[in-house]
Amino acid sequence: KMLNGHFETTATVDGKDISMLVDTGASSIALTYEDAEKIRLDPANLNYIVTVMTANGRAQAAPVMLQEISIGPITRRNIGATVAAEGKLDQSLLGMSFLSTLEMLQMRTDELRLRD
Repeated sequence: KMLNGHFETTATVDGKDISMLVDTGASSIALTYEDAEKIRLDPANLNYIVTVMTANGRAQAAPVMLQEISIGPITRRNIGATVAAEGKLDQSLLGMSFLSTLEMLQMRTDELRLRD
């Protein structure tokens, strides 16, 4: 569905449903601190060593590996992502580390098509 000009989708990440914005401007999958807690990544003990640019400016993020991420029938395993420091990201982002693995990514004004 559309949200402020972005497509929003539900991804299943390590078994939990997470609402994500499809963001071709993001280099990787970026999880909010809260979503990282939801999938039991223990964000309090991660290493926030990566500087990322967000809509709100620079923020620190921690590199992580996701065991599995699925959108509908499309599944990727062992995919790199980042977890944003607490309060630094409003919504998790589905970035190019996932999107670039697809055969097709087509955005229209009212629909998004992904093909594996």
